[in-house]
Amino acid sequence: MSKNRKPTRVRRLSAEAVTAGHHIIGPAGAEPTKVVGTDIENDDFGTPAVVVATLDSGDTLRIATGSQVQIAVDDAEAGAGSIPAQDGTPEAVIAHAVSVHPESTQLQGIAERLSNGVNVKSGSNLQDVHDLALSLLVDFADATNAQRVCDLLTPLPFDGNFGRWKWIEGALALASYLAYDDGDPARADAYSASLRTADDAETDPLKAKLAGAVRQRQLNAPNLYDPEISRAAAAGNPAAEKDWRVVRLTALFYLRSHGGSETLTTEELTRRIHNELLAIRAL
Repeated sequence: MSKNRKPTRVRRLSAEAVTAGHHIIGPAGAEPTKVVGTDIENDDFGTPAVVVATLDSGDTLRIATGSQVQIAVDDAEAGAGSIPAQDGTPEAVIAHAVSVHPESTQLQGIAERLSNGVNVKSGSNLQDVHDLALSLLVDFADATNAQRVCDLLTPLPFDGNFGRWKWIEGALALASYLAYDDGDPARADAYSASLRTADDAETDPLKAKLAGAVRQRQLNAPNLYDPEISRAAAAGNPAAEKDWRVVRLTALFYLRSHGGSETLTTEELTRRIHNELLAIRAL
């Protein structure tokens, strides 16, 4: 913190979401110290295990992945993070979610595109809302705001337009995982049930049977983009690797929301989602 700006509150952040510019509160409540860089160390099995935060003092903090730390927030950030008076409207939810992460030009760009309101008939608007929720979880480990943004889409019904539905479906799959991870399996199941309404939309018995068989094959042998991820990693292209891993992550959310399959259990999918989030944040 600068000498002229005192921390007014503290918020908790996932270890993997700590980035340069954050003011982290050290062990035993030590004074907030600015982070100037982070790195992630893997364990002997190649799984991200420890976040190493380098401080402006030259010291380092080693933080276990999956744990949370405290970040000091100053007056300006606290003001920006307050919820607008029209709390509950899509615009207010989006504005609040983005204001919590003022350092992100990506989130600011999405908010700007949605500044005139969310048109639920617009596929591009639905995609922006979905992408905002996904980025909040993936890039900032902000599950609370990711859930709130998801819920701008989760009440929308399937209307036969699969181009629009895929973004609503993605939000339902993400919301289902977030609810499960938050210890609310009943709510997670409710999101999953809403997602599967499109599966039962076909009224012709023969077409419905054929569609069900195709869907089961997709669940049993899903495309998880292993070749694309391997090629990007081998080429030393972390941006492309991250993009493909995010696509894989959304596929894992979808699979989990369907209760797994004959080849992938919900427990295995949950494990893979956790590991995928760690791998993405390590890039």
